[in-house]
Amino acid sequence: MHSPGDWASMVHLIERVVGEDDLLPSVVNGVRTMVREVAVLPAADVSGHTRALLAAATRAVAARRGPTEAELSFVSELGTARALQGVPIEAVLSAIHVAERAIWSRAREAAAEEGVSAGLLLDARELYDDWSEAVRARLITAHRMTELARALPAANRDAALLRRLLAGGSAAALAAAEAGLTGTDGLWVLLARPGDTLPATAVDRAPSDRAPGDRAPALLALVDGLLTGVLTRAPGSAPVPGGAVAGVAGPAGPEELAAARRLALAALTAAEAAGRTGPVHIADVASLSAVLDRADLSSALADHHRPALAALGSTARAVARAVGTWLETDRDVTAAAAALFVHPNTIRNRVQRFTQVTGIDPHTTFGGVDAWWLCRTWLAQP
Repeated sequence: MHSPGDWASMVHLIERVVGEDDLLPSVVNGVRTMVREVAVLPAADVSGHTRALLAAATRAVAARRGPTEAELSFVSELGTARALQGVPIEAVLSAIHVAERAIWSRAREAAAEEGVSAGLLLDARELYDDWSEAVRARLITAHRMTELARALPAANRDAALLRRLLAGGSAAALAAAEAGLTGTDGLWVLLARPGDTLPATAVDRAPSDRAPGDRAPALLALVDGLLTGVLTRAPGSAPVPGGAVAGVAGPAGPEELAAARRLALAALTAAEAAGRTGPVHIADVASLSAVLDRADLSSALADHHRPALAALGSTARAVARAVGTWLETDRDVTAAAAALFVHPNTIRNRVQRFTQVTGIDPHTTFGGVDAWWLCRTWLAQP
């Protein structure tokens, strides 16, 4: 078990290595030399993406966490960009591997010079590997979904229109007019994850395709691995393709659609975490979205209550699950007990035990938020 001081020295080492003036040019040069498909890209393009990935990885290792949704969104954008540039996913992954090898080689040398133990460096590398695995998965998904969209002419046309819309600014107003999305009350953004059974026709939906009844006309296509829609009216209770949950934001003017997309993605992530189905507006999950977006605060909360976790020992997960379920059922002991197939007194005892070891009173408004957040964090740990 490493002390906080040991980890601080490890973080300092990584930050020093990443901050060395010659590291980024050296890594970019190595990537462009060894990966032929990447060599044709502008050096500034490769450098910018490499710098962003380095910064994100450093923050994740320092905080001992996985990637945030914001980091994964950037990775999706990178996968999409490389697919549109015609760079095969194998070449993208090879470039990342070349960069990783160079950076960790330098980190090993620096660790030896500064007396940082091999065990500590190994722990940091394992944390990085966990972060990198999630990043690779999102990168591959985005790249492949973009290639799929490019293979479907109509879907590709709509996706191009959606990209112009979601870029915001004056170009978005022109794209909205071209797509026939001229609602006077603003536009709405809907995001959903395409399921394994989602038919290809659901991706290829032209602007003139109007559903029966009073459903709003929509532009719908696959963008960055997500089923993305821009509508002239709120989706309301309209069914989501494939029965999946969808994040919704709006109304917004065409120039504001970039921000609306970010909110819709936050709504989707929060709705998934809460087990919601159908269209879920960001306003309905605002607090949960804010919580899920702050991995740094989640880490700080868990670190502060590490003694409580140790005190709970083997019962920690059971206590966290009981308290979390109790809060999610609006502090209804009977409902929580039924959900977990335990006696109501078991729920009461575990809530009381949680309060004793953490000092958090889950009966209060903000105490309930902290308690739910901490329990969710504990349950997310391996």
